[in-house]
Amino acid sequence: MFPLFHFSLWLKGFPLKKAANEFEKIQAISEDNYQNYVEAKRNEIVAFHLQYNATYKALVGNKNPDNWEELPIMTKKDFQKPLVERLSEGYTPKNIYVNKTSGSSGDPFIFAKDKFSHALTWVNIFDRFGWYNINFNSSLQARFYGIPLDFVGNTKERIKDLLSHRYRFPIFDLSDKVLESVLVKFEQKRFDYINGYTSSIVLFAKFLQQKNIILKTVCPTLKCCVVTSEMLFEDDKELLEKQFGVPVVNEYGASELDLIAFQNPQGEWQVNSETLFVEILDEENKVLPYGKEGRVVITSLYNKAHPFIRYDIGDVGILDEKSTFKKPILKKLIGRTNDIAILPSGKKSPGLTFYYVTKSIIEDDGNVKEFVIKQTKIDTFDIEYVSQHELTLGQIQNIEKAITTYLETGLTFTFTRKEKLERSKSGKLKQFVSLVK
Repeated sequence: MFPLFHFSLWLKGFPLKKAANEFEKIQAISEDNYQNYVEAKRNEIVAFHLQYNATYKALVGNKNPDNWEELPIMTKKDFQKPLVERLSEGYTPKNIYVNKTSGSSGDPFIFAKDKFSHALTWVNIFDRFGWYNINFNSSLQARFYGIPLDFVGNTKERIKDLLSHRYRFPIFDLSDKVLESVLVKFEQKRFDYINGYTSSIVLFAKFLQQKNIILKTVCPTLKCCVVTSEMLFEDDKELLEKQFGVPVVNEYGASELDLIAFQNPQGEWQVNSETLFVEILDEENKVLPYGKEGRVVITSLYNKAHPFIRYDIGDVGILDEKSTFKKPILKKLIGRTNDIAILPSGKKSPGLTFYYVTKSIIEDDGNVKEFVIKQTKIDTFDIEYVSQHELTLGQIQNIEKAITTYLETGLTFTFTRKEKLERSKSGKLKQFVSLVK
């Protein structure tokens, strides 16, 4: 088969062959020498941006660039200015890759990557998907993603889908009638893998569960399912693997950076150490040891067009104690730093605490398909859910009792049953939202 996907990237000026050679050299570096490689690349990218990027030079100021931990932490707020003011010398919108973040953190911005850096991103993606025998030129993808609804945006995405060998299932309406048509497509097409937003794929799995169907029996070519962009809970993963009959792979990435972590065939959430350097920091910006929970801060080791150096991505996570420089393992991704509930007592609690507790109770009988939790006041939370039947008084009381046990007393909850939940323009479902400033 003609390598159409690779050819489309080559046409856009991404030097895939050069990037593949570099990636191979990086992977050949021994464990003993890997820390030296990472530290050398860190110093190199800092030196480059201090020389050629006025924005980064102004941010660093008089801090000592030789002391890594003295370098400033970059945040999305640092990028709230025109892109041309943030580019390094020699780079213009005409010779770089430009895109926009999804804005799921509340701070969307336009970013840039030089073409070699972005080619490395693609080589990394090819490598990770290759762990599961997925080839982007020949493997057919069942894609559960949003899509622009305007004519131009829709047409562009459809052309991309054609070049990328994928069939897209728009996820703005996932009623049983629509999911029935999705199932028909799996009967008709030889899909190799599923890729898309976690919540949408979980809904499809619940639909299959109701019908007592294992997807692999309907679509024997299916090899794996890769979920991304939203939290994957362990019981949802078990459901997906049971109903699909294939391995379920957890992906963690950021469009402005790279693929950050990808679950390997041994079940470890392996961090990309080839092109990124990932740190876990405390509230005072001190580096935490492996096993400790803190803010995820990432350095892009190759992007010369735009600095992402000690960049706070807005997530909270833990690196496993068995991590090394060459093979860091993401033990846990807790959620976003802005998904924190401030309670009347002053206690701070990750919004996912509510989600975990509520989920364990209301999904027991399969009645509730999905739900979101919104903090509207410091002591008030709205739970919106989609279900076949209204929650019973007993279920509501159990939820309130469990949340009191895990958090504190005196909290007020309202429960609202909906036909469907509000998603972002991209189709993502934000599972916890605090509207309290």
